[in-house]
Amino acid sequence: MPSGLARAALRGHRPAFAGTAVAALFAAAVVGASVSMLAVAGADGVPVAARRTMVAHGVGEMALVLLLGSVYLSVFVIASTMGTAVAQQHREFAMLRAVGARPWQIRRAVAAQAVLAAVPAALAGCALGAVLAHWWFDGMVARGLIPGGVVFRFSWVTLPVCLAVAVVTSAVAGLIAAARFAGLRPARALAEAAAGRRKLGPLRLPLGLLATAGGVLLSRLLADQPAEKAGQGAFLVLLLFCAGVALLGPRLVGPAAWLVSRLVGRFGGAAGLAMRNVTAQSRRFSAAVVPLVLVVAFGTTKIALHTTARHLTGSAGPPDEVWLDQVGTGLYAGFAAIAAANTLAVITAERRRELALLRLIGTYPRQVRAMAAWEAAVVAGTALVLGAAIALLTLAPVLRRTFGAALPYVPWTTAAAIAGGTLLLALLATGLPVHLTLRRRATDTLAAA
Repeated sequence: MPSGLARAALRGHRPAFAGTAVAALFAAAVVGASVSMLAVAGADGVPVAARRTMVAHGVGEMALVLLLGSVYLSVFVIASTMGTAVAQQHREFAMLRAVGARPWQIRRAVAAQAVLAAVPAALAGCALGAVLAHWWFDGMVARGLIPGGVVFRFSWVTLPVCLAVAVVTSAVAGLIAAARFAGLRPARALAEAAAGRRKLGPLRLPLGLLATAGGVLLSRLLADQPAEKAGQGAFLVLLLFCAGVALLGPRLVGPAAWLVSRLVGRFGGAAGLAMRNVTAQSRRFSAAVVPLVLVVAFGTTKIALHTTARHLTGSAGPPDEVWLDQVGTGLYAGFAAIAAANTLAVITAERRRELALLRLIGTYPRQVRAMAAWEAAVVAGTALVLGAAIALLTLAPVLRRTFGAALPYVPWTTAAAIAGGTLLLALLATGLPVHLTLRRRATDTLAAA
């Protein structure tokens, strides 16, 4: 049953698995590039002086860190994208539980879905990784991290490594995504499939509050530490706050969305309807806000450290270390952006029936598009508010100890780029499913829903 159910789900819920495929492709590209760079650093025939230079600059260590980081992040990003796929199959899984399917069969079916969606994408990602590795190698040579005499050669060992990582991470992510729903009693599973889950779990609220309180306490403690220790602990502060936002979800997103929607609700009927949709369905939209918060918080923290240092001292640090930091920031932001875009796209695709009903009662397509655009604006605005708050709390102790001022300096062009990129991501991820839905007749959409 699991393999047949997996294939049927892939055919019947293709949009829900697009995010899993994209995440697997991105992860495979980074894994392939990292393995290639490890091969370059450890290749036979490299002159001793060149090898010492690469060891001194930590070329192999950095490749290993990015490799492990991409494996770690791919598990959670694929688990997030598979979580939306599982949510779309709640009714099917609930029916299977009602007719006697065992929890392990549901978990195995979801893991098989994840593997079937991830492996073909990983093959394409491995090819993309060769291009990424060459760009990475050229960048390190240009900055003196790798001596000019070292030659780049693509290692074919990356293919089995990429496939192995794709199979293991997607299977683990599928098991994580299915863990809770597979364990529900059949009656509870049917009830949730019909009405949705409305409350936070019994552990989620206290754990979320504990993570947030831990972030606040650690930020306060770091304010009294030397600059070096404060900088080392800043990443843990960021993780704690992001974990708190992820766990508390709707409890934070609801009020923040209400604040943002008060502003956009003044811009006409479409904006007002979008405002009511987001505030009334904060649990649904929080699933999209949380990954965007991670993008904004992590990206803003890293960027603001460099822009503040450059503003106050005239230098953001050694150029080679700044470039490597930017590469790592792009990697982590990319994973979070994939999760955010997939969640927004799936949420919008789930509302095909709602959009079709709006058209049947006389709403024009342009009005539906405007409503969806305002919803994306509210989601993006909420993520910017929460992400900026996390970045400020994370940076405050580091900047106070290093420069004597807690507030970061971010040029308006950089701030506009962060805000514009977040809004563009939300608009694209929301607008494409709406466009595809509006291309069909409303009656056909309702008949198929």
